[in-house]
Amino acid sequence: MSQFDVTVIGSGPGGYVAALRCAQLGFKTALIEKYSTLGGTCLNVGCIPSKALLDSSEHFENAKHNFANHGIIINEPQADLARMVARKNEVVDQTTKGINFLMDKNKVTVFEGLGSFESATQVKVTKNDGSSEILETKYAIVATGSKPSTLPFITIDKERIITSTEALNLKEIPKHLVVIGGGVIGLELGSVYLRLGSQVTVVEYMDKIIPTMDGALSKELTKVLKKQGMKFMLSTGVQSVERNGDSVKITAKDKKGEEVSVEGDYVLVSVGRKPFTEGLGLEKAGVELDERGRVKVNDHLQTNVANIYAIGDVVKGAMLAHKAEEEGVFVAETLAGQKPHINYNLIPGVVYTWPEVAGVGKTEEQLKEEGAAYKVGSFPMRALGRSRASGDIDGLIKILADEKTDEVLGVHMIGARAADLIAEAVTAMEFRASAEDISRMSHAHPTYAEAIKEAALDATGKRAIHM
Repeated sequence: MSQFDVTVIGSGPGGYVAALRCAQLGFKTALIEKYSTLGGTCLNVGCIPSKALLDSSEHFENAKHNFANHGIIINEPQADLARMVARKNEVVDQTTKGINFLMDKNKVTVFEGLGSFESATQVKVTKNDGSSEILETKYAIVATGSKPSTLPFITIDKERIITSTEALNLKEIPKHLVVIGGGVIGLELGSVYLRLGSQVTVVEYMDKIIPTMDGALSKELTKVLKKQGMKFMLSTGVQSVERNGDSVKITAKDKKGEEVSVEGDYVLVSVGRKPFTEGLGLEKAGVELDERGRVKVNDHLQTNVANIYAIGDVVKGAMLAHKAEEEGVFVAETLAGQKPHINYNLIPGVVYTWPEVAGVGKTEEQLKEEGAAYKVGSFPMRALGRSRASGDIDGLIKILADEKTDEVLGVHMIGARAADLIAEAVTAMEFRASAEDISRMSHAHPTYAEAIKEAALDATGKRAIHM
């Protein structure tokens, strides 16, 4: 029987980072992954492949609609979906092989197979050929992630009624893609196919898209995506999804309670994700789940069984790869006797449409609900010289600050490279900066980041220079 200090089940961003950090800290570490490649959903069928397709489709969009504005005249471009998917697969392959390299470099022992608990200190690895072995472990970290959710009356056939996994490997560009769910995944994949020529209709139960983000971002993104050609059916609850050959019909009820319908050749069901704990044998170890099927943990990410921890999508909180990574490091350093911390309020959220959307901290809706006294500063991206130079003039930066202390409480943005710009806001808020602190920092000109400085100026006495 092999013996380890730490055994990590699941090799997504949370699991593989936890394993690497444990190894760095001197623990003899095992990593168990049921699939043949490491990286979990994020690297194989999530974050990385979707961004590869988003980038490819954005290049096509620019070639088709924007190059001429820059004085670049080309023949009418054609979309080669097969080559885009092949390139996406190449990116995934390179990335997952990079994780293999890191495991070897840090002497993490990798087991391919299904990991399940036999007891609190014994984990069984069941391999694809049916054989198995038992690992004796001092500590265990559950990092099995999540899988796409659906609605109880929808049958996912993986052909015409699909999840994000199948949407990354379509053999043809849909004529009409209907997306059920106006959250991050649906809007990103909807954007891919919209750019490639599909008609895209988003059916959302709530009265706005990206409902968990600041309302100003939802409003602006709706406007921008409508301008790009995306259609929305908001405040609309899906009642049934029926396939007839190559056509799929969605029947729903609008906010007035009236029946509406829409037909497409593909339907992407994107209504969130749910924790994945099937086959883990948690009951054998005595680990408890909550009412939503998540592993129960305390503030140290420790389960009710003292030597077992859980991280990432399988526990409470936002289902984000970078949140899982932070938790993986947190648990490893906790086991080593260190005193790490995670500020969950400062885990940024990003939507990789174009323009990109990002936010961190409190939304204005949350501050209102809390009855907090706050002030708002905002600045439109179109007022920047850098935005006009690139042609990316849609969007805005919004800063929320405490009315009395001026401490920044939230930063929300939509615009070019918002996914990268949000890191400035996270850094500032980690050090509890005031809006005036940001406004007095020199920002290179011309850059998109100047909009953050201008929004901070606007939040401190409406002092924005270029507005």
